[in-house]
Amino acid sequence: MLSLLNLLTEAVVQALQELWNNKLRAFLSVLGITIGIFCVISVQMMLDSVERNVRQSFQKLGDDVLFIDRIPWAEDPDMNWWKYAKRPVPSYEDYQAIEKKVPTVDKVAIRSFLMQQEIKYRGTTLDNVLMVASTHHFSEILDMELAEGRFFSPIESQLGTAVVLVGYDVAEELFGQAEAAVGKEVRIMGRRMVIIGVIKKEGKSLLGEGFDQLVLLPYNYMRRYVDTNSEAFMPLIIAKAAPGVSLDRVQDDITGVLRGQRKLRPRETENFAINRISLLTGLIDAVFLVIDLAGWLIGIFSILVGGFGIANIMFVSVKERTGIIGIKKSLGAKSYFILFEFLTEAIFLCLLGGTLGLAAVFLLSLLGNTYIDSFDLLLSSQNIIVGFALSFVIGIIAGFIPALNAARMNP
Repeated sequence: MLSLLNLLTEAVVQALQELWNNKLRAFLSVLGITIGIFCVISVQMMLDSVERNVRQSFQKLGDDVLFIDRIPWAEDPDMNWWKYAKRPVPSYEDYQAIEKKVPTVDKVAIRSFLMQQEIKYRGTTLDNVLMVASTHHFSEILDMELAEGRFFSPIESQLGTAVVLVGYDVAEELFGQAEAAVGKEVRIMGRRMVIIGVIKKEGKSLLGEGFDQLVLLPYNYMRRYVDTNSEAFMPLIIAKAAPGVSLDRVQDDITGVLRGQRKLRPRETENFAINRISLLTGLIDAVFLVIDLAGWLIGIFSILVGGFGIANIMFVSVKERTGIIGIKKSLGAKSYFILFEFLTEAIFLCLLGGTLGLAAVFLLSLLGNTYIDSFDLLLSSQNIIVGFALSFVIGIIAGFIPALNAARMNP
């Protein structure tokens, strides 16, 4: 064991001497591995960071929630556009039928969008604000958190009271940080409404601004002034399964109720779609798999170039040290000691290049986080392990044949 440790130490010292004596040659060889590891791990870091952000955004929607819409998420809507265009949008009557007749649903809500609206407070006007009209369970299903105030009550939702919740950014732009938003009277669509709550700041993500830039008002309030059954408002029904009830059972129950509500005959196909988050996550898995494979292909080619550089420097090193190898063998050094010495040197060079590559990736993550707001770049421990493992394997592959040639020399 002691002789093996001494041999390892000697090989590392020999590698450092070679680096010092042939700085440019060694630098160019190590640079190839550095670039290769940088390409592979930086792509993996980007993919992991983006995927983590997207999955976290989807998790907020819940894996026990169903979304009733016209278009199924698992299909390309362009392929059957006419079929889906003829379908009726989810209506308030559909929502009421599900709420009253589906006992396996814990909470259900309907929401619609009003794009590019104005909200005014005294002399301040915000344009192009997204208005979301929903029933009272909407906030509970999506686990909204409040910075201050409260959500509208079931009675306010039923009566369509002129109350409103605003996103954190909307409140800050209207009132600043010093002034409280709750209790203030604002004008929306030319009508007075009272702010009863401010939604907690979420920050940006790849899926958008979250709740920070929207205004939430009761669905029945909006129904007085606009046709909520218009497809322009993109109505959507959201149903949360009761505790302990499977989504499949809930989906079957909703399907039966909606078929009855829409008076569909037994042989008629559904004119609605019931979607779940797993459909989106399945598509995401396929997309990230393709990107991941592409990243690996690019990185592997870069690493192969670096591996050839290491192999080249090892062949040159063996030729330059032929006399030293002969002296060692004449003094009794075994062939496997010579093999191990040169192989360790090749591995050391590759690990050095891998370390520099990982350091460059880490610097890239720091730089990226100063400019990217929608997600955080994180160099994970798994990617670090992959980087060192790749360097180690390339070191063995690149250094084995030169080391074997050195070990087989006749003293």
